[in-house]
Amino acid sequence: MLFFAIFSCARTIRPRQSVFYRLPSKLENRTAFTARRRSHVTTFFLNGKQVQVEDDPSTPLLWVLRDSLGITGTKYGCGMALCGACTVHLDGKAIRSCVAPVSRVEGKHVTTIEGLSDNLSHPLQKAWIELDVPQCGYCQSGQIMSAAVLLNENPEPTDKDIDEAMSGNICRCGTYPRIRKAIHRAAKMSGERRTK
Repeated sequence: MLFFAIFSCARTIRPRQSVFYRLPSKLENRTAFTARRRSHVTTFFLNGKQVQVEDDPSTPLLWVLRDSLGITGTKYGCGMALCGACTVHLDGKAIRSCVAPVSRVEGKHVTTIEGLSDNLSHPLQKAWIELDVPQCGYCQSGQIMSAAVLLNENPEPTDKDIDEAMSGNICRCGTYPRIRKAIHRAAKMSGERRTK
């Protein structure tokens, strides 16, 4: 009798529990997600042109660049600001766009690899091509953007200066010697350009 009471009680509880654990439909998920997102218009300058995006202010700049604006030269590497593949310039300083919320760039100037030059005439781009720096190439836009800040701050860097400035950028292919050589070559090209 006791067994029958426990069994019948369990049968009446189960259906209620299954309703409690019911997964929401795709439409319910989308509606909940949309309700959680805060839409906001952010205006900033991208590669010299003013742009506006309507994204949640906490959205990482990387995803705004790639998904909302279609600027895909900046790459996703780690999502934790550790590898440097997503490096862009914010008012002339190198930042990791994978962790920088788009709200941070409001009214400021953002430069991506596409903004260095539209015809590969930047000394770093020329040096990278001349010395055949990339292997897989995935990290190279971040490498070049970090190197550009270095050369702006130090037009004639030593090997030590380069190693310190570039230490936050990881190249899984190990092209560090070629990167260093290309930065020296770009510094020389920039120096020749200044003396003309």
